[in-house]
Amino acid sequence: MADHSNYILKVTAGHSYDPTTHEDVHVNSSKPISISSEHIDARIHVRIKDYRGLPKSSPSNSPYFSHPFHTYDRYSIAFTFTPKRHITGQDLVFGNDFDHPIRDRLPPLFDKALGLVKYWIDPGLDGDVLGDEPYLYGPLLSSINIFRVGGKGEDGKELEADADKAKPKDGKGEEEVVFEEGAEEDGREVRKESGMPNDARQRQKWALQEANRTGFKFEEGRTYACDFFNPYLDFNEFALKLGYGLPAISIVSHWDGQPLRTHSLRYVLKDRATGTELFVIVFELLPAENGKVKSAQEIFGEVHKDAKAGSTKGEEKGDQKENEYVDEGVD
Repeated sequence: MADHSNYILKVTAGHSYDPTTHEDVHVNSSKPISISSEHIDARIHVRIKDYRGLPKSSPSNSPYFSHPFHTYDRYSIAFTFTPKRHITGQDLVFGNDFDHPIRDRLPPLFDKALGLVKYWIDPGLDGDVLGDEPYLYGPLLSSINIFRVGGKGEDGKELEADADKAKPKDGKGEEEVVFEEGAEEDGREVRKESGMPNDARQRQKWALQEANRTGFKFEEGRTYACDFFNPYLDFNEFALKLGYGLPAISIVSHWDGQPLRTHSLRYVLKDRATGTELFVIVFELLPAENGKVKSAQEIFGEVHKDAKAGSTKGEEKGDQKENEYVDEGVD
């Protein structure tokens, strides 16, 4: 069984699936990642409680987790975005997807865990985890915990400036933005005209109705603020901790036997109508030893040593894994 201490977490984000478009995310920092493309302008904040990943200079915690609304949460993906064309609430989705099958790596009890997630956390979640390109998407309007409609012409910086702030416990360091459900300026009229409730839970319930999602339009040039969080997913261990009498479900422990492939979980904001990704965030576990990322040469050596002790078939498999590792761009 894999040991999560043999891995170290790295978070990147970009406007597409292509990893060459990604930048390192400053986890638990007040500095967001800014993304701009022909489709969207976005600013992304990622917070992870008790973070012990890269870069090593990242704070282990954020004032965000001291805010009264978030003391029990393990992570947060908060962002603002401004579409550059209209997208309906039916078509804008948020969730996870993969470019390779995961059906052989799903842990025991995964089906029960997914059922609980859909029942307690996101009833709108839908997808196919057994396909060749598995995915789990939910409409943004029903999946996101906090949703705020900005005034026409406002940008992400202005929404952040108007948001509530979480202050460091010791009074030192920078404050963290904490978005709240609601609207700014003429965004209030947008919510009212659509029939969208002002309460977060009621808005999520409202958005489970297809007619409500279809009738809502994410407008070109209008900025929206979102926050996605919960107390169940531990990114440091890549484990789902649902409670309800269920044991923690470790993802890493079911990815053994692939020492050269990094393990990653990808979040995407996507226009389902066109199949266009608007931004992508990747949480990636890299092989490590004593808190340091192993070099490709170190891992290649381990694999070739094992292969040499086995059959020629084992050597060929090691060579194939080496190529896979290089392809993923890990230095």
